[in-house]
Amino acid sequence: MNNIIYPPGPSKLLPNTLLRKFMRDPLKTLTDIAHRYGDICHFTFGRQHVYLINHPEYIEDILVSSHRNFIKSRGLQISKRLLGEGLLTSEANYHERQRRLILPTFQPNRIKGYTDIMTSYAMRMCSTWNDGSVLDIHKEMMRVTAAIISMTVLGSDIKVGDDEISEALLTCMRYFNRLRMPFGELIEKIPLLRINKGFQLAKNKLDSVVYSMIKEHRENLDKGHKDLLDTLLQAQDEEAGIGRMTDLQLRDEVMTIFLAGHETTANALTWTIYLLSQNPRVEKLLHEELSSVLGDEDKFVRPTISDVQKLGYTNKILTESLRLYPPAWTIGRQAINDYKVGNYVIPSGSIILMSQYVMHRDPRYYHEPDRFYPERWTQEFKSRLPRFSYFPFGGGIRSCVGESFALMEATLLIAIICRYWKLRLMPDQKIALNPLITLRPKYGMRMKINKI
Repeated sequence: MNNIIYPPGPSKLLPNTLLRKFMRDPLKTLTDIAHRYGDICHFTFGRQHVYLINHPEYIEDILVSSHRNFIKSRGLQISKRLLGEGLLTSEANYHERQRRLILPTFQPNRIKGYTDIMTSYAMRMCSTWNDGSVLDIHKEMMRVTAAIISMTVLGSDIKVGDDEISEALLTCMRYFNRLRMPFGELIEKIPLLRINKGFQLAKNKLDSVVYSMIKEHRENLDKGHKDLLDTLLQAQDEEAGIGRMTDLQLRDEVMTIFLAGHETTANALTWTIYLLSQNPRVEKLLHEELSSVLGDEDKFVRPTISDVQKLGYTNKILTESLRLYPPAWTIGRQAINDYKVGNYVIPSGSIILMSQYVMHRDPRYYHEPDRFYPERWTQEFKSRLPRFSYFPFGGGIRSCVGESFALMEATLLIAIICRYWKLRLMPDQKIALNPLITLRPKYGMRMKINKI
């Protein structure tokens, strides 16, 4: 190990200083390191060697060409406390089998069939809003996306109006954030700590929701495959010869799809609505497109799957919002074997970080990278953009299976919300990023809503 040549990075003389900076503001810390030290950076957290990769070609090789040389890093290993061996956290052959099983649910032809449910829940949400009222838009988006993923993919009409699911999920994320810090594993060794009790209560709440879905489907299971949960219940793992999936395996997959399927979309919608509220010019152009495609207010037509293809500017708005505020803000991997990248060899066991937040704001690829400018997304611009300079849904074998689902859902919800309502940030609302597992608004997103 003494002969290893490390890439440039922050001084090893003050490792605790770097750790404190990272814990306080990981987004700024990683951005500063990338800007100062370049495409391959090295630093340590305690005894753990960490490499930050900031070049699209290197990221593509890690996530696509050489993906078998890596496993999930510490962050998602910790997430197994809640997600178990679900699609997001499982590895190797088991992950590949589960992905093959789940992927058909998110194919374009199946997603088209979810349009009516998505629009119905969006219209229902908007009908409960009152002109001039103040709402936490993040909570509203969490509720509606949880209801949509539950009904479309899992076939269950869960009750999410009390915010218990959202609060339980936030508790789990905060817990994982503490555990993934150096020496965080010590927390779990003291069960009586309040943070451990809080996590267990939150996990039990989420488990009760998921197991009620499974129980309901078992009682009504027939030979047809109506939704993903029916498919999972009838799945047989012939390769391993273990028969039907166990309740624990089902629980892990359903928990993963349920949480990942609404948390990330809710965050994307929240940040998009925030950006629109701060950019009247873009908002005006959006309203013009919605009126053109969906009709004026007095003859507004609920958007259909064919309308989604016509909402080109809406799509650019979402693309730009995902650039600035990617719900998954970093990807971590751990090297199984030594790995050569550029002029360096990364030793086995090292952690590799690739940050969507950092890459999406790289001035080499984006002019005025901090500016919200949907018009940048022309066909010519996209054709010149390196593949992994923009990757909000990850990439390779572990890319998000629900990408098309999430984009269609977000497009339909933005179209409906912004056709009916104008939303303005409350003057006293503080805006700050909360980079837990996903990129949340730290203080919520209170907005005043007015009927258009």
